[in-house]
Parts: sequence; structure tokens; C-alpha cells
Amino acid sequence: MVWTPEQTGTFLDHAADHPLYPLLHLMAFRGLRRGEACGLVWPNLDLAGASLTVRENCVKITYREIEDGDPKSDAGDDTIPLDSGTVTVLKAHHRRQDESRAEWGQAWQESGKVFTREDGSALHPDHVTDAFARLAYGAGLPPIRLHDLRHGAATLMLAGGADMKLVQAMLRHSSFAITADTYTSVLPEVAREAAEAAAALVPRKIPTLEARPSVLPASSQGEEE
Repeated sequence: MVWTPEQTGTFLDHAADHPLYPLLHLMAFRGLRRGEACGLVWPNLDLAGASLTVRENCVKITYREIEDGDPKSDAGDDTIPLDSGTVTVLKAHHRRQDESRAEWGQAWQESGKVFTREDGSALHPDHVTDAFARLAYGAGLPPIRLHDLRHGAATLMLAGGADMKLVQAMLRHSSFAITADTYTSVLPEVAREAAEAAAALVPRKIPTLEARPSVLPASSQGEEE
């Protein structure tokens, strides 16, 4: 299941004051996997250039043990462009993390991660999943998996006019077939929205055909199309 754009907006508004909001915002708009978001380090995030590179994937070994590994697919080392809104969110998050580092002093755990616990230590992936579920419930939204934010991001890209090949690159799928097989179901709706958007670009001063008489002029009746 994928939330509608309106439901995604409701969720993000509800989560705006939560410490994990920047991570959830990034997942919702750029489609990172949970492990990719938890494993992201500052050197791989270029806020000035509005991009990030996925080079690590935080994997749960046991409930208490996590470790960083390689991205899930061979395409994982690609650069992902960031929209201006996400850059703004991440810049504010960077400032807050610097403030927290100063407040904790020597007790700060320098993990190097973009998203951390309050003391700077690495996030446990399950903590993110649990927080997401609580926030979604509190917002009164239909239950979806955290991973479904990734599918929602792909749907938003398609609805925004991105072609399937671009979505494949953004999500770092190893093959075009995976992307096409996963998101073919949303294409009819996206195509209808694109048709309506294209029609809306043409200004009209006369009523549409729906509001006009349906009888053709006598000279046109019987002509082949």
C-alpha cells in the first residue's frame, strides 16, 4: 500500500517536531531504504551541491548488533539529487546536531552518522521502524510499512513527470525490469493526471464541447473522419 500525496503530507506535518523527522522526510521524498538512511554519513552528503551518495547500508545482525555493509544493489553508489526543501531540512538538522554535540561535550558519541540517537550514537534500524509506526498511528493514517515510503517516493516522482528510467536511477534498482514491474500499476493514474495537466495548459474562451450542442453542421454530416 502507498499513501496518497495528501496522506504523505499529513504524516510529515504530524512528524515535523519528532527527532527523526529529517530521516523520514528524506525517505519520503528521495526513496532511501531504511538501512541506507541509518548508514548515511556526513561526508557522503553534499548540501552545497544538493546531492548525496549511498555508500553504506546499516544492517541488523541481531536485535543488539548492527553493522554497516555495502548498499543492497550494484547501483547503490550512484549520486542522488536533492530537492531544495530536503536540503533546507537537512541543513537545519546539521545545525541541531552541532548544538547537541556541544551540549553533550565529552559524552558525545562521534559515529559520523547523519541521523543518530540523542548522544550521537548510531541508530538501530528497528528504532526507526517503531517510531514510524507510532507516528503514522498518531496521525490517523492507514497503516503501511516504513519501506512503503520508498514506494511512495517513486509514485511521487512518476506523478511529477519523471520517466521510468529516471525512477530506476533514483531508487538504484539494478535493472529497469525491477522498476517497471514494481510501478507499472501506478502508470494509468499518472497518465490520466498527465493528460489533465496537458489539457489545462491550453486556454479556452469558448465553452467545452460538453457544454455545446452535439449536432454537427449539415455540411459535415456523413463525412468520414
